[in-house]
Amino acid sequence: MAQPYEDRNSAVRTRRQQEDQRRMEFRRAIEDRCERRQLLAEIGDFPDELELNYWQAAPVASRRNAQPGR
Repeated sequence: MAQPYEDRNSAVRTRRQQEDQRRMEFRRAIEDRCERRQLLAEIGDFPDELELNYWQAAPVASRRNAQPGR
């Protein structure tokens, strides 16, 4: 027996919502991974023996104003 139009429409809407939700979760996971990789790349520029926290690093302006060693 055929389903009423409303039931089919509701099933289609539910399926699309689930697909959209899966797509958004996947996109968020990709964005999160990209942000982590970028942060690790920025942090990774510092030597490990200094044990600098990213937020403890000197601001760019103060490094730019520092005089070079002689």
